[in-house]
Amino acid sequence: MLELKNISFTAESENGEKEILKNINLKIDGGFSVITGPNGGGKSTLAKVIAGIITPTSGQILLDGEDITGLSITERAKKGISFAFQQPVRFKGITVHDLISLAAGKQIGVSEACAYLSQVGLCARDYINREVNASLSGGELKRIEIATVLARSTKISLFDEPEAGIDLWSFNNLIKVFEEMHDTLGGSIIIISHQERILNIADRIIVVSGGNIENIGSREEILPSLLGKADAGCHVLAGKA
Repeated sequence: MLELKNISFTAESENGEKEILKNINLKIDGGFSVITGPNGGGKSTLAKVIAGIITPTSGQILLDGEDITGLSITERAKKGISFAFQQPVRFKGITVHDLISLAAGKQIGVSEACAYLSQVGLCARDYINREVNASLSGGELKRIEIATVLARSTKISLFDEPEAGIDLWSFNNLIKVFEEMHDTLGGSIIIISHQERILNIADRIIVVSGGNIENIGSREEILPSLLGKADAGCHVLAGKA
């Protein structure tokens, strides 16, 4: 179980200190959760706090009862938290096969690496020996990064706006990948997203606004009110791909 207790984060701004997260309390124990809300509401900051990229100003983060608040992103990865960046990192000189092996924590065979690529909709023979560099499109990188998450099979799989910067075809395939992950991957899947189609496959929706958790509940409980706000022009859902 992932538990956030009284998490706050204050950052320096041009006008002094700004409170980005305000006393967040949240428990996630399995299933598929989507964190959504208006731009600037604190969603991505919350994701970075969970991943260990940002240390909260106050509060505790517990993973299966263990306090991990002070651990780095690398230390949290060893504990079982995977984080997929909004803009995936490119690694010149490292092949896709190498990257999946690194994610798995061991040298895996070509056939096993190909199986992970197939799960994310990539033709393995076209990608297995390619470098993870500028020759890959944003959509290809997103899916390769998801393949590495599948290879790790961690307690917490966290994705920050996976739809950002990819074309509609790639987005449609990402939805299929997340649906399959939802059905087959153990642990908890957490996605930061505005997209209605991602919200539509969530077990639980967490609405973050103004640094607070504004609402939390099942898809059936939360989505109708979000769609109503979007139709009224509040832009809670930014773009319906």
